[in-house]
Amino acid sequence: MKKLYNKMINTMNSVSRKAVGTVNTMAFSVRTALSNTRGEGYIDTAVKILIAVVLGALLLAGLYTLFGDTVLPTVTQRVEDMFNYAG
Repeated sequence: MKKLYNKMINTMNSVSRKAVGTVNTMAFSVRTALSNTRGEGYIDTAVKILIAVVLGALLLAGLYTLFGDTVLPTVTQRVEDMFNYAG
């Protein structure tokens, strides 16, 4: 009976040591991940995307204005002149 009791205590001690070791390893992994300051965050990426969208919109608005006021009227006039050729 004494051997059975000692075996159960040794088994329980072994299991508890393994559990404590696993918890310590997981805690170390979590602590390392939370203290990590390298890499890129979500806010940085969102700001970059917002800047790209705004710059793209400005570029498209500038091109639309350029083509609408400068290029297209002259092209229209030239095409009309080609079809109204009286020679």
